[in-house]
Order: sequence, then C-alpha cells, then structure tokens
Amino acid sequence: MLIAPQLSQLNALSPLDGRYAAKGQVLRATLSEAAFMAHRVEVEVAWLIGLSEAGLPELKAFSAPAKALLNQLVEEFSEDDAGRIKEIEKVTNHDVKAVEYWLKERVADNAELAAAAEFIHFACTSEDINNTSHALMLTRARSEFILPKLNELCQHLKAMARQFADQPMLSRTHGQPASPTTLGKEFANVAARLERAIAAIEAVEPLAKLNGATGNYNAHISAYPEIDWPAFSASVLAKLGLTQNPYSIQIEPHDWMAALFDAVGRANTIILDLNRDIWGYIALGYFKQRLKEGEVGSSTMPHKVNPIDFENSEGNIGLANAMLRHLSEKLPISRWQRDLTDSTVLRNLGVALGYCAVAYDACLRGLHKLELNAVAIDHDIDNCWEVLAEPVQTVMRRYGLPNPYEQLKELTRGKGINQVGLTEFIRSLDLPAEPKARLLALTPRNYIGLAAELAKKI
Repeated sequence: MLIAPQLSQLNALSPLDGRYAAKGQVLRATLSEAAFMAHRVEVEVAWLIGLSEAGLPELKAFSAPAKALLNQLVEEFSEDDAGRIKEIEKVTNHDVKAVEYWLKERVADNAELAAAAEFIHFACTSEDINNTSHALMLTRARSEFILPKLNELCQHLKAMARQFADQPMLSRTHGQPASPTTLGKEFANVAARLERAIAAIEAVEPLAKLNGATGNYNAHISAYPEIDWPAFSASVLAKLGLTQNPYSIQIEPHDWMAALFDAVGRANTIILDLNRDIWGYIALGYFKQRLKEGEVGSSTMPHKVNPIDFENSEGNIGLANAMLRHLSEKLPISRWQRDLTDSTVLRNLGVALGYCAVAYDACLRGLHKLELNAVAIDHDIDNCWEVLAEPVQTVMRRYGLPNPYEQLKELTRGKGINQVGLTEFIRSLDLPAEPKARLLALTPRNYIGLAAELAKKI
C-alpha cells in the first residue's frame, strides 16, 4: 500500500486540495486556516489600537511608529507566522491564546508596545476575535470572489441572451412540445433570476460582536466602569467595516451567516437548473461543443463529446449546497450561552465556497464551448405545427366560435399535424378576414410572442 509522507495534490483527501486545487486557489488567501489566523491578528490589533485611543489612564495613545509596527504585523502576515502560531498552539492547546502569545512575542522588542502587552486581548473572549474574523473573511470572500464570479456568469448569460434573441426554439413543458420561444429568451430568464439572487447576496449585512464572555461586557465594566463599552466596541467594528450586533450570547448568533449561505445556495440552485437545461439541449443537438485538441470523450467510443463541464458544475453545486445548507441550519443554534459545535463547523467555510468555485468555473467553461447547431434547432420547430393549436383556439374564443379548445384538441392531440392540415382547418373557420389572414401567416418559427424583444432588453 502506498503511504505518502507529504501532502500533495495526488494524496489529498479532498479534491479541493487535489484535483481541483487550482480552482479554489482564489479562496486560500481569505478562507484557509492561515487566513483565519491573519484575520485574528487583524482583529486583535484593531482592538488594541482602539484601546490605546480610548483615554485609559494605564494605556497611553500609541506613537505613529508603534501603530505602524502593529499594522505591519497585519499587512505582512505570512505562512511562516501562521506556522509559529501553530507551534505555540501545540503548547497552549488553544488557538486564539496562541495568537495572543504570538503578538506578545512580536512586540517584545519594542519597549512602548511591550509595556502595553497585557492589553492585547484585553477583556475579550475568544469568540469576540473569532466571530469578527469570520465576518471579515466572509465579507471579503463575498466581495472578492462570490459576487465577481456570479456577475461574470450573469453577464455572459445576458450576452448569450442578446446573441440568440432572434433564434426561434421549440419550448418543452413536461418534456412535450409547447409554445415556441427563442433561445436568447431562455438565457435571459436565467440571467434575470441570477441577477435577483446576486442582489440578495449583496443585501446581507455582516454582523459582529466584541462584548465579552456572555455578551454583557462583564469584564470590561469590572475594569473600566466609566467607559461606554457598547459604543466603543461598535466603533472598533465600524473601522473594520462591520456592523455591531448589540445582543448576543458568547457567540454572535450567526443568523446573518445563515442568510448569506441561503442566498448563495439559491444562486447555486439557479446555476444547477441552467446546467441541467443546457445538458438537455446538448442531448437534443441544439448545441455542439467546441473541441479541444487531445481531449477524449470516452475510453471506448471515439465519437463522443460529453457535456462534462455542466455535469461537473452540477455535481459540485450539490456538494456546495449540502454544506451551505448544513451551515445555515446548524450555526444559529447553540446550547445555552455557547457550545463548541459552531467552531468546528465554521472551519469548513473554505470547503463550502471552494465547491462553489469549482462549479462556477465549470459552468462558465462549458458556456464558452457552446456552438449553436441551427440545423437541429430549426428542424424541431419547423416540424411542430401542432403548437399553433394554441393561437388558433385563442382567436376562435375571441370571436365566439363554438368549442374552440375541443375542436383543436380533436384535431391535434396525440396526432401531430402538418402545415396543410392546419391551413385547411383555419380556412374553414367563420372568422373575419383580418384575424384569419393573421392566423394563416403564422408558423411555428414566427409564433414567438415577445420572446425576442424580452431577450434583447435583458
């Protein structure tokens, strides 16, 4: 049995660190364990600088060089720094305490900061640092990855909507021929849905708390009862770009996170729906896929060009949404003032969004490969005259002809009908000349309502 001593892409347990490592690379700087440590350092430094500016008798305002050194620790945090924190954690068996001790190490040679070392992590519980770090991590992942990638996908769908706005296409409801549309309108439908989902993701307000062990500022008040601690905490959070949640237990309740994960999951479901529809249209021959030199579609059938990108996207969205759903259902629940189940689950933020990264990339890659097969799409619609039963019976209703629906049902249901048969039926109707002429001019290809216009407006 092969037992690999070193982690590599080939022996990683998760495909996000193996086969798909390059796809999730964009998230490592924000959601990895080293990134979590970096954000904790950022929060500790923001709290310490805030304290130095609060007018505490025992803590003078830091000089510009001292502040610069603290900010440098944030800006230049490296993987080596993360490694050192890990070494300290082996002793403390507590990850946030390890960050505190690392900071004290790093300022030990600066007399001004060394004298203020006991104000590092002052009155904080670990969750003050963690929840604020998670809020920063998710906010940045949203702005730097989720929204740009979803907007890229949405814009590409809009471009395809306009490109194919005038291409008639036979619709299918319940898998059966239905009132025609245009290919562009179907892309526009997805783009409109995705645009609303993106807006919902943007609308989620990140919350955080810096209020102590059970959310009541107990330790803060015991040391400095004269300070307005809720206002002070809100100001530190505001400087980090976050909104204070004034009511919490030991943990910030994570309701906003649940809202974010639900919103991302809804966007993912729209993309999954798109993947399945495109898969079906490829199966019908409506699309061909651009070939890539050297690729193999099947190990035994040389002719095959499989819709693998859409299948890959669908599968990875399933994994992403399973995790996002668990996060949104689990995180808002904590026994009494706190249990540790949220902590272990939150270590999987990068995994949940990593599967999103793989899925978005695969969907976009697949869309870029698509080529319209006009012959197939035109053949289907041009040979489906029975879809014109709808406009004929609707016009008959307007002019009061007897049993219009029943007559067209008898003429077309389960039988199919050609142009000649439908023309003869329309000529036999007791209709005014203008509506009769309009019906006779209809073809499946031009019976598209406002589809083209709607597609061009997206």
